[in-house]
Amino acid sequence: MSKPLITFGGMKTMWMVVMFDLPVDTKVAVKEANDFRKRIKQDGFMMMQYSVYTRHCPSKENADVHERRVKKILPPDGEVRILRITDKQFGKMKIFHGRRRKATENAPAQLQMF
Repeated sequence: MSKPLITFGGMKTMWMVVMFDLPVDTKVAVKEANDFRKRIKQDGFMMMQYSVYTRHCPSKENADVHERRVKKILPPDGEVRILRITDKQFGKMKIFHGRRRKATENAPAQLQMF
């Protein structure tokens, strides 16, 4: 039997995922991308990966509020996507790590001749 979703007063909790691909080819574009990132962080989104931010919302109505806020601050160029997933779906996320990078070898203290 599956666990019920976490609810508050009968409302399902959910996660909002904001993914974006914004141009950074000019100084103005860099500023717009940085401003967008800064403003979604001010609205409670946390960086999950570069250009992927998440925010927990206690209800659909709360998620609607945050979606409207993101739409208000969209930069003029680029692409922004918003995905809503349930708390249960978010909890089933699988995270895989690649190999750990090895530290670069230190150069020898002195050149050795044979």
